[in-house]
Amino acid sequence: MSTHPRDEHLAAAIGDFRQSRRAFLQTVAVVGGSLVVGFSLDSPALAARAAKGAQPWAANAFIRIAPTGAVTLVVPYVEMGQGAYTSQAQLLAEELDIGMDQLTVEHAPPDEKLYSHPVYGGQITGGSASLPGSWATLRQAGADTRSLMVAAAAKRWKASPAECRTERGQVIHTGNNQRLGYGDLVAVAATLPAPTEKAPLKPIADYKLVGHSVKRVDTPAKVNGTAKFGIDALPKGVRFAAIRATPVFGGRVAGVDQAPALAVRGVKQVVVLDDLVAVVADNTWAARKGLAALDIRWNEGANARLDTAALVAQCDAALEREGVVAVKVGDVAQARAAKTYEATFRQPMLAHAAMEPINCTAHVSKDRCEVWVGCQVLGRAQKRAAEASGLPLEKVVVHNHLLGGGFGRRLEADYVTQAVRIAKHVDAPVKVTWSREEDIQQDYFRYHNHSRVWVGTDRAGMPVSFRHRVVGPAIMAVFLPIFFKDGVDYDAVNGAAGPYDFPNALVDYVRQEPPEGLHVGNWRGVGHTRNVFVVESVIDDLAQRAGVDPVEYRRRLLGKSPRSLAVVDLAAEKAGWGRKLEKGQGLGMSVQEGFGSFLATVAQVRVAPDGKLKVERVVCAIDCGVAVNPDIVKAQLMSGVIFGLSAALYGKVTVANGRIVESNFDSYPVVRMREAPPVEVHIVSSTLDPGGVGEPGTSGILPAITNAIFHATGKRIFDLPIDTALLKGGRHEA
Repeated sequence: MSTHPRDEHLAAAIGDFRQSRRAFLQTVAVVGGSLVVGFSLDSPALAARAAKGAQPWAANAFIRIAPTGAVTLVVPYVEMGQGAYTSQAQLLAEELDIGMDQLTVEHAPPDEKLYSHPVYGGQITGGSASLPGSWATLRQAGADTRSLMVAAAAKRWKASPAECRTERGQVIHTGNNQRLGYGDLVAVAATLPAPTEKAPLKPIADYKLVGHSVKRVDTPAKVNGTAKFGIDALPKGVRFAAIRATPVFGGRVAGVDQAPALAVRGVKQVVVLDDLVAVVADNTWAARKGLAALDIRWNEGANARLDTAALVAQCDAALEREGVVAVKVGDVAQARAAKTYEATFRQPMLAHAAMEPINCTAHVSKDRCEVWVGCQVLGRAQKRAAEASGLPLEKVVVHNHLLGGGFGRRLEADYVTQAVRIAKHVDAPVKVTWSREEDIQQDYFRYHNHSRVWVGTDRAGMPVSFRHRVVGPAIMAVFLPIFFKDGVDYDAVNGAAGPYDFPNALVDYVRQEPPEGLHVGNWRGVGHTRNVFVVESVIDDLAQRAGVDPVEYRRRLLGKSPRSLAVVDLAAEKAGWGRKLEKGQGLGMSVQEGFGSFLATVAQVRVAPDGKLKVERVVCAIDCGVAVNPDIVKAQLMSGVIFGLSAALYGKVTVANGRIVESNFDSYPVVRMREAPPVEVHIVSSTLDPGGVGEPGTSGILPAITNAIFHATGKRIFDLPIDTALLKGGRHEA
């Protein structure tokens, strides 16, 4: 049953994500005394296009080995807290046979010819696809480079490579115990021809780094303060800008008296553009003080009276329209049902609210544009800077920095365009840092998503037909068109039929775009955060109506998905499913397949008679294939759970008079430490290729909580965030 169109597309592409012999060791040379080995992350599909002249081949990742033996890996993906640098370094170090202490990682510069993701077609970090995509390639790159070192040592010793082994960056002659470090072999290795066969990979059972919780490579610098995020950029002579963009979607600046800002000590100039005003000063405080002094007049435009009620009404109206078929199994129209079920779900707009607010530093001169930024799409950032500056791409330099959280917000590059537009009017580098208010109110939001589900069941209450209508914008049509086809946004419908064995299933998609000027984009967990909540709420409701335990009900529907069944059983066991609960307590489960991983989540909640809700415990069981770094897997799932918990309890962006109402963490709250439940993560041991783990936790917690609420109170939640007023007076007996 095809239930995950986007995942199937991605999995097929990643399955093709294997380097060919021609794509490795194309670049082997000594540069500045170091051996530089270039290898490609391309696929046979891309190679075929290159052979036809559609796209020239170029190595798009590099290993450097210095004469000292130090190894550097240039990673094309960015580090935004998810542990990408560590896990990918582990893959290389394992097969290259070096210690993590012998390896450093560098940001790749923007270059979409060299560093494009072979599936996405751009230099993109997102979709939990970095590690799955690197799994085969980085290990093979390490193995092949190790083989090159062995061949170089054998040549020096006039021995057979079979007489050599490697250990911690050294080649050792097994007969006489002679040793040569990789650094000692740099010059010889550069003279060797590329091998004609791939080097064999180690058996996974022999791995010493992969599958183990090694320390993260980015932690020391973050602890001692030397780590450089975008917000830390301070080029020589930098000035600081505070900005206020049009508060009404699509509005424009009508006028502003600059004098009050210019009277503030330290303010150098006021930059007025068609959609924003920037105050540039010697320091951030002066810039913000100057901005606060301004009285900006806005031409509010056509959206001045827009409000949330109108947006919700538009999405509700879209539910009444037939959509484009995205998933079809059997024939739901011909299915004979003893009973029918129908439910409608509404989910609000959400902001990202990453800890590091949006920022970008830019310097534009006559023949050069320089940008300092943390961004998930470096290639696009460079292109946007070129477009905004009017300079050719080769005249734009982008300095890549760590990201203080991405969550999909930094998959956009609007803030790069903005900083460059401002910098064109400033005779110095200018650092543009958004206030938290700008960060929330000028976000690329996760837009309203509505769903309606119809289920036909047999006399025992088991589904004979399942239909899900998804209403939402087509983000992929703009952001990543490979996932938009024949009118279907395959991200929007991802997971919309769940992992279940429905004999007849239909998912249709109704495209509903926001008003012009209201920007929407990707949000952590993407399609799954919308659809897992819907599907798992329905499954739980059907189980209750059938009088079947919710875990047992899921087991009956997962017969063809043994990996899903296994995580359901593991999560239920670890959570103590079926035990006697106290008054007001409830357990709720969700299960999902996505990003190449299988996850079951159990939440334990307590609801007081006055409706006060407390999430007491969360248990996750995941099968993500090989857990390259178990601690990172656990940390990412915990992080995803907390991110999703914030959305479930509080997440809601509203509109009044064409403006975003929420402005900071007082009006757009996130879960505080005192509210965070203990989260247990149990990892299924596996030797299968790894899946992604950064996003599933966010999706899984939403229905786990609402299902637990039902079992504590008898109140079913169909709309998010959870309105605790609805929980008052519910069932509160054990």
